[in-house]
This record gives sequence, structure tokens and C-alpha cells, in this order.
Amino acid sequence: MGNKYKLLSYIREVVDKECPETELFFDVFAGTGAVASEFSDKKVITNELLYSNYLAHVAFFGAEKYDARKVRLLIDAYNAYDVSGEPDNYMSVNFADTYFSSAVCKKIGFIREDIERLYRAKEINFRERAMLVTSLFYALDKIAKTVGHYDAYRKTAEFSGNLQLKMLKTIEFKKGIVCYNEDANLLVKRVKADAAYLDPPYNSRQYSDAYHLLENIAKWEKPKVFGTAKKMERKDQKSDYCTNKATQAFADLIENIAAKYIILSYNNTGSKADGRSNARIADEDIMRILLKKGRVKVFSTGYKAFTTGKSKNEENEERLFLCTCGALASPLNYTGGKYKLIKQIRPLFPAQIDTFVDLFAGGFNVGINIEAGLTIYNDSNAKLIGLFKLLKEMPEDETIRRIEEIIKEYGLSDVSRFGYEYYGCNSSNGLASYNKDKYLRLRADFNLQKEKDERYYLLLFVLIMFGFNNQIRFNRNGKFNLPVGKRDFNVNLRKKLRRFSARLKEQKALLLNEDYRKLDISGLTGNSLIYADPPYLITLAGYNEQGGWNEKKEAELLEYLDHIDQKGLRFALSNVLRHKGKENRLLLDWTQKNAGRYFVHLLDYGYSNANYQTKDEVGDTKEVLITNYATGRLSLSDGALLKRA
Repeated sequence: MGNKYKLLSYIREVVDKECPETELFFDVFAGTGAVASEFSDKKVITNELLYSNYLAHVAFFGAEKYDARKVRLLIDAYNAYDVSGEPDNYMSVNFADTYFSSAVCKKIGFIREDIERLYRAKEINFRERAMLVTSLFYALDKIAKTVGHYDAYRKTAEFSGNLQLKMLKTIEFKKGIVCYNEDANLLVKRVKADAAYLDPPYNSRQYSDAYHLLENIAKWEKPKVFGTAKKMERKDQKSDYCTNKATQAFADLIENIAAKYIILSYNNTGSKADGRSNARIADEDIMRILLKKGRVKVFSTGYKAFTTGKSKNEENEERLFLCTCGALASPLNYTGGKYKLIKQIRPLFPAQIDTFVDLFAGGFNVGINIEAGLTIYNDSNAKLIGLFKLLKEMPEDETIRRIEEIIKEYGLSDVSRFGYEYYGCNSSNGLASYNKDKYLRLRADFNLQKEKDERYYLLLFVLIMFGFNNQIRFNRNGKFNLPVGKRDFNVNLRKKLRRFSARLKEQKALLLNEDYRKLDISGLTGNSLIYADPPYLITLAGYNEQGGWNEKKEAELLEYLDHIDQKGLRFALSNVLRHKGKENRLLLDWTQKNAGRYFVHLLDYGYSNANYQTKDEVGDTKEVLITNYATGRLSLSDGALLKRA
């Protein structure tokens, strides 16, 4: 029930294309193991709550060696054995003439008991036991009076066929496999993987109800059975994903998964089916929960990827939600950058964004982490936009090669190749003493450049990499004026550059250097989002002092956002209400004036659960995201925020 055998090529295509660094694949709700089998070329972890499926994983995939001749001889012996003279056993007493005839039940009971006898006597190992039990499952499933599961048997159907076990065709996982039989929500707290594939139940039908007979035979504990369907007690196998706790369980699961990628299969059974099941997780909840973990794309069975801004609900559609976990960092340590706040900001953005407009793009930390049909980056710093255009257009290998040429040209350090000792330095003190004179010559040459060509922006990037704290700063005359830093273009910065550049190339994006008020917004829709992260009025950031951000400019921005709201467009504003004893009175008055229209969401580096009842809730710095649309997350009304402040 719900297995993905027919979708294997589709799942594989998405993983190969979108999760290129996957070496360890974790099938969290592995079912019968169909998806795991597709990734036998990788190291794999399987997990399944049903013990019967777990035995199938061990049988087909297990790492333990087995004696094929021994297993085959036992299968032949079981098939040939006549149980007519045998006494009744657990199966014939409890299940005769239900799912199987009395004679078949007796044979099932005899075979299962003998398998357990051989295992206890250590005549077969655990995998050989699993292979025999799994072979028994397949044999009895072919002749059972069911409709594919064991929730009930067909009373009027005739018994047919003999019980015939067959040898399994096992699959070798050359890079290794580990099989678990645990609660998924507990296991993910201990397991790390490159990609975690999730295929949880979609509705309120408990798998332990549908496959109770297989579980009974698998565990062979011979419990009491009851009711017409002859079920045993199954409380320990009930899944929260089949109850009204499904959304809560899914949120807990995602929070604790340690993986680069999360791939979720979740069938869209249509509104009719959704209404029948209180266990179904709504799409908006799936997106809200996944967006806390990372960027999300949605794929349909048509093999055409569509972003969250272009999703279309079709009846009975198979979807894959792909979450690339964590935030992608800009190679620039840009003042006021939102990298550390992405985890809090992203879930407050709408799930569907056709066009994302970043009015004050800065280091691109926000836009690079948002899925949208089109991303528009805008910034008043022409040099910054020029640099990012270069990173978008130039292949990563060529960018790094030309950066290395400049490093060599100026004699700067290259710790990734030679280490610190080569330069008479150490990691603690850094490389400033070695690089200072060379860096100042590079800076002087850059500041003499007039033509803003590729070399100009490559020189700028090298300056940033070797400059203080990887920041970017120009004086009032447009000259780069940061001092030398302690680090160089090390391995971590190279990785960061590659990932950022690859993501920027992947995005459909426009990079603009315009006055934000003059941007053409005529093509935006109700599914667009305009994001503003201006210089903060009450901070002393260098870009504020030099850029001349003042109360007049702050008021103009707030007026602009009011205009956006009046046009029926969505906006989100990052800002601070308080900082080191100061208040942004202009912003506070604006939020109070628009109470009920705009929503204020408190952000904090230690923020975790929207609980505003602590004594230190109004800290020294109070960063906020203000939106003109409601989100699924608890937030303070403007009046309440002012009152608490």
C-alpha cells in the first residue's frame, strides 16, 4: 500500500540532478524497500516500523553473508512437506478458513515454527531466517483471500492455490547498508545522511491494521487474536502519521533530521480525499515546516520542476518536495547581512512567490535562499552589483583560476596549498604580517582602475577575500579602504564561492543598480513579494554613516511600502525597533498607525518558539520583520509590541 515502485526512475532523476553530493541515502519510511533498492550504488540506511518489512530489507539487502544452497534446500523441503499428519498449530487454530484454507494455515504454522527452531539452534543466521520468512510472505500473499492487504478477508471467495515458496533475488549494496526497525522520529536524532527520503503515510489507515497478519507471522510471538479479521494487539505499532497528530509528528521529524537534502513524497489525493482524513498534512503546513529547514522546490510526476511560486494542484498528483537544508552563505561578509536570521525569516515569507524583489540586496544573503519564479536583486552600490553579475556569468572553475592568477601575481598567501608555516605564520595570529604590503599594493592598483571590466571585479573580490573580515567598504571618494585581514582565499571560502555562484546561475534573476523607488513593479502580482532590508536608522553601521541614511530616507521608504500595500502587493521589511537604548520612533509610530494592517514579528538569534512571556523579551536590540500579510506563525500585534516595550 503506497509503495513507490512505479516512481523509481522519477525519484532517481530528481535525486541525481538536485542532490549531487549524495553518497549516503537514508530511506526513513522504507516500506517494502522499493526506493532503497534503486540506490544500491550508494551507501544506504533503511528504516521501517513494521517488523515484517524490516525482515524483507534484511532478506533482500542485508550485509550479512548467507548460504544460498542451504536456503534453497530448506525452501524445497518446505514446499514438498506434507503437513496432513501434523497436529494443529497456532496458525491453523486461529486462522483456519479465513485468509487461507485450514490445510494452508497448518503448513504456514509448521514452516514458521521450523524457521524459528532452526534460528534458535543457530543452524541458520539472522539473514537466512529473514530470507525464509520473507519468501513465506510472498508465497502466502499470492493465495490469500484478500484485496491486497489483511484488514479483512473475502468471505465468499474460494480458496485456491498451494503454498509455494521461492528463492529471493537479493541485491548487493557494494558501499554498505544498515537496516533499522525503529520509530522514525527517534531514529533521525541519531543518524546523519546526505539525503533523507521520506514517504510517510498519507491518511488515517494504519499500516499495522492492513498488515497485522504479516506482523504476527514475522514476530512469531503467538499473541491472542480477536474479531472477524483475527487481529492482535497493535498499540505499539500505531503511527502518529495516521492520526490528527501527523502535522506535529512531521514538524518534529524535520526539525531533528541531520541531512543536506530532505526529499518528501506526498501524494496529492485531491480535496475530496483531504476532507476524509484528519491525518493528512496540508500543503501549507508542509511548506511552513520545510521552509524552517531550508530552500524548497516541488516536483510533479510530469518530470517538470515547478517552484513554490508556480505550483498547481491537480487531482491525484504525485509530488516530491525537495528541501536543501540550511542557509546558503554569500562569499561576502556584508554589513547587516541576514545569513544568521534566514532560518527565522524564511518561514515568515509566503510559500508561493512568483517574483521576489530584494530592494536592498547587499550581500544577496536573503534572495539566494528563496525559491521564486524570478528573483530581482537591486542595490545602490554599482560595484557590488557588478561583482555579483560576474559571479553569475563566469563559470566557477574559471573564476577560481583567475583569482588564483591574481593571488600569484601579487605574491599573496595561499594557505590551501602551502599551509601557514610556509609563510612564517600560524592560524591563531593569521596572515596579516605576511600579506600587508602585498595587499596594500593590490588595493592601490584597484583604486586606480577606471574601466570596470572583468579584471576590475576579480581584483575587487580578491581584496574582499584578503581584507578585514571579508567585508566590503568604500570611502566617500569611492576608494576601497579596508585594511588587510588575517585570512586568505582558503578552502572554506572556495567552497562558499562555488556553492553561491552555482546557486546564482541556477536562479532566474535580474541584477539591478537603481533607485528602489524607480523600479518597474507593473508586472508584479499578488503572489510577488517585495523585501526591504535598508540601512538601520538607529545603528552606527558603516554603510549607514557613509550612505547618509537618515529620517527623511526612512520616511520615504515607509511611504513607499504604504504605496506597495495600496497596490495590493505583498511586502516584508527588516528593521530594528530598539538598539543600545535608542528607539526608532519613526518606525514605531508607523507600525502603531497601521496596527491591524501590518504584522510585527520579533526576531532574535536565540529565538526559538514564539514565546514572548519571558522577562528579558525586550532585549537591548529588537530586530523585527514587518509584513503586510498574515503568516502561520504567532506574532505580536503592533499595539502589544509597543506596550511591552
